[in-house]
Order: sequence, then C-alpha cells, then structure tokens
Amino acid sequence: MSKASIAQNRFGLGARPDHDPPIDPAAWLKTQMRTYRPQPEPIRAVMDRDGIVDAYVALQTAQRNARMAPSMESAEAMQRLSPEAGANAVRAANVAIRQQYEAQVAARISVAVASDAPFIERLVHFWANHFAVSVDKQTVLGWAGMLEFEAVRPHVLGRFEDMVIAVEQHPAMLRFLDQTQSTGPDSRRAKRAAASGQQRGLNENLAREIMELHTLGVRTGYSQADVTEFARALTGWTLVAADSQAANVAPGAFRFLEAQHEPGERTIMGKVYTAGGIEQGKAILIDLARHPDTAHHIATKLARHFAGDNPPASLVTRLETVWHDSDGDLSQVYAALIDAPEGWTEDPVKFRTPWEWLIAIFRAQGEAAVGKGDAAQVARRLSVMFDQLGQPIWRPGSPAGYDDISASWAGADALMRRVEMAQRLASRASSENDPRLLAKHLFGPTLSANTLQSILRAAEPRQSMALLMVAPEMMRR
Repeated sequence: MSKASIAQNRFGLGARPDHDPPIDPAAWLKTQMRTYRPQPEPIRAVMDRDGIVDAYVALQTAQRNARMAPSMESAEAMQRLSPEAGANAVRAANVAIRQQYEAQVAARISVAVASDAPFIERLVHFWANHFAVSVDKQTVLGWAGMLEFEAVRPHVLGRFEDMVIAVEQHPAMLRFLDQTQSTGPDSRRAKRAAASGQQRGLNENLAREIMELHTLGVRTGYSQADVTEFARALTGWTLVAADSQAANVAPGAFRFLEAQHEPGERTIMGKVYTAGGIEQGKAILIDLARHPDTAHHIATKLARHFAGDNPPASLVTRLETVWHDSDGDLSQVYAALIDAPEGWTEDPVKFRTPWEWLIAIFRAQGEAAVGKGDAAQVARRLSVMFDQLGQPIWRPGSPAGYDDISASWAGADALMRRVEMAQRLASRASSENDPRLLAKHLFGPTLSANTLQSILRAAEPRQSMALLMVAPEMMRR
C-alpha cells in the first residue's frame, strides 16, 4: 500500500472518486482535527430528544393500559382498552421508537460517506464501539445513536475523562447497564421500600463495565470489593422519568437522586473517597480515567485498530507515554499515532469489518448504491444491509462491543454474504462509474495486476463493479 492509500483506507474510511489522493498523507490526517464537525446537518436533523421521550411515554402508556384492561368495568373503557386496541397501541409505539433508531443509523452512514474528515469519523466509530450499548434492549433502541451523537462526537478530540463522564451519564448507558434502579442498601429510598415490604437493591453492572471495559481493562489491579464499592458510589445516578411533569427538568435527562444514594465514604483500590453525593462517583470515575492501566488498555486498543491484530509493543508504549504526558488529551494521542512508523506498514494489517467495507463502497460509489425511496425507506434499507452482513449498528453481542480482530470477520459464510451484497449493490450502481477507472482512482499503485485483470475480463460492467467491491484491495486496509 502507498502512504496515500494507507491514509485513505487504514486511517480513513475509504477513498472517494471526487477526491485526489493526499500529497502529504500525514499532514492531511492532522488537518482533519481542525475541520471535523461534531454535529453536521444529518445528525442535527435526527437529534430529537423530545420525540424519543414521547415515543417511550406512548409505549409505557400502552403497556400500562394493556395490563389494566382486564380489570376495567365500564363497557366504554373495556372497548378502548381491548386486547386488540392495546396491542395496536403497543405496536405503534414500538414502530415509532424503531423509526428513531433507523433515522439515527441513516444519519451516521450519511456523515461517514460524505465526510471530509474520515480519520476523525473512524475514531468516532472506534469510541462508540469502545463504549458499546446494544439496541437488543428495547429501552436502548431509541437512545443508542444519541449516545454517539451527544457523548462521543463532541469529545472525540478532547480529554478522555470528559468523554467518560458524558458517556456514563447518558441515558443509553444508564439504561443499557440497568443503573437507573440501582439503590444503596442504606439509602433513604431503600429504607422506605423496606418499610412497605419492598426490596431495592444494588446493581453492579455499570461499575463493573466501567472498570473492566471502559477504563482499566480486564484483570488489572482491582478486586470484586472495588467493583461493589464503586457501585455504591454510583447509586443515585439515574434519569428524570420520561413522563415527568416537573418544572425545569427535561424528561429523560440525567439527574442525581440523593435519596437513592448509598451514604458514607468508599475505599477503592486503596484510596478513600469521602462522602459527597454525586461528586463521590465522579471523583472515582475521573481517577479511573487517569489511571496508568487505563492508558495501557486504550493505547493497546488503538494500536490494534490501526497497526494490526497483534500491535507492536513499541507503538503501545509510544501512545501510553503521550497519554500520560498530556493527561489523556486524545488529540495529542492521535497525532502520536499518525507520526508513528508502525502505522504505515506497506502490507495491509486489517481485514475490514462489514461496517468498514460497506462504508468504503458507499464512499466509492455514493449513497445511490442503496437505491431509491423516501427517507424512511432508505433508513430501513441501510439498517437491514448491516443486519445481513452480521454487524448491525449499535447491536453487538456484549458490552465489550464488536471484535476488532480480523479472524472474526473473515469466515467463509461472512465472505459469501459480502459477495451476494456486492452483486446487489452493483446492479444499482450508477452507469457513470466505469469500474476500471474507478479502481485505478481508488487504489492507484496499490491496485494489483490480478484485480485489474479480473475487472477487465468481466462479462459486463455490473460484474466488473461487483468484482471491484470484493477485491482484496477493498476488503483489507
């Protein structure tokens, strides 16, 4: 691979036919830190907190009415809350929430395809996967894209600790890891519940994933007791009820509920944190973000993403050092990554994930590749494409996110799905795109003689285009 191709494909999201290869690839990547826009128009258009909250309120209301229907006595109420009417109301609310998700997916794709700062967009996707949530949980479905748009994008070039705080206080994360109901055993709320025969308990999910996945990493210097103590410190981190009518509060927003918080000081990894409500959990979170194990954990993940499945120790050490020296200034870490020779190896170092592969194709061909239709139809089609390729957007199988290892995406069945997808996309490709010229422009001197011969020998242009989509140059970076 040439340095220009590495910049466009390994660091970026794929070349575009309307852009010439960068003359100074490293400088081009660094310039993107100044041109990146946290909230471009497609994302602003779908950032609809009120609409998301309203959809969830409608769902809660429909579900509550469905449960109440059997006990209603009046004929009018029974008709209004009949099983059929209740099911229709629940279905309509679920559709509205699903439409929010699909619109967010479409906005994410539109920005990735059109962006002139593809290196930073790649980093946005990296961090969204690092702080993974899953829309398999229905209460997350309408919020998953908002986590990326509101907590990751504004902080992708800032300090890591600021991003961590924004993520852990976001509705998507609090709902995904069941934090909203976590209650201190000795809190006022727990005592009131016990007096009425109810139980309110501690939930350790958020605390555990912050330590294990978001900051320190698995099997580092913390114990189960530290997780429990951290979970106690985080009690009270919750959300304003979706149907709240209180003045001066936004339904669905983060709030700290003192009555739910476990009182007292906490000791975590040998350090004592005094009692202090919301500030106690925040102080622990900041210390975790600044911890040397966190620097090593994330430096390793970044190196793996850009320099191969088994990243060079020298690169990990370089990124760690910059992390320490800059107090977690991510822009400085990225600059060190660009300057490191380990990231510019001429041989491809990664096999593209379905997300990376399809975005690279859209950048090469334009969004017309997804076909025609109104905004809702296109959004649904895009969502289905990634489902079919095995990497649905914001739906990994665990809080660890999607694997960033080539072997996870290079199986025979996965490759066959890409071949089938390439055939469908090629049938919709613009006739103005000559596959031979496009291949030369996209890959330049990186284009192999074998790939070029395959494209030239194809029986028809659509077959040539499909072959280009599944060529090694398109599959690897």
